[in-house]
Amino acid sequence: MPFHPVRFPLDIALGAVGGPQRLTDVTTLASGREERNSRWARSRRRYNAGYGIKSKADMQAVLVFFEERRGRFHSFLWRDALDHASRNDGQAPTGLDQQIGTGDGETTAFQLTKRYGGSFDPWMRQITKPVAGSVVIAVDGVAASGADFAVDPLTGIVTFDAAPADGQAVTAGFLFDVPVRFDTDRLDIELSGFDAAVAPNISLIEVLDE
Repeated sequence: MPFHPVRFPLDIALGAVGGPQRLTDVTTLASGREERNSRWARSRRRYNAGYGIKSKADMQAVLVFFEERRGRFHSFLWRDALDHASRNDGQAPTGLDQQIGTGDGETTAFQLTKRYGGSFDPWMRQITKPVAGSVVIAVDGVAASGADFAVDPLTGIVTFDAAPADGQAVTAGFLFDVPVRFDTDRLDIELSGFDAAVAPNISLIEVLDE
């Protein structure tokens, strides 16, 4: 489906609520034991932008954005206030933040990923919408020149001019957005006093494999 490389109004997004969702089937047996099955290989994020609406001007900005996206039709970029960087301490990305692959002397393309969790059962999330100009790369611990690689902002694939040598760790730091779409074709807007707009449910959902 069509994708618009434009970010939802940032000041509203930073006041929204939401986060990752997974789908797990839980069956309770007659013995009281449970059987659990994870139906999704990846999590999918959901947000409610309504909580970021603080004024009539905010609501008008969302209205314009909604109409240009044609409701649920066009997807777009969303800034997750909690999770939008390769590191979680609020510091600037470095080229050593996330390992995205290991060189074999032939492979030149590597997908940006972010690791969640430790050594027990970590999950690797594909990062497909890096922020332009934010990606820094290191090969075997040495910073790579921006002239030696290119980053596709629509896929998050890093392509080197020359393949990293066999056994060399390829690491990266970056900022990123989440591709989402409106999860509704309708906006219910209630205008109240003090120039405030009450819009309790402006739902958005992550679009996977855009």
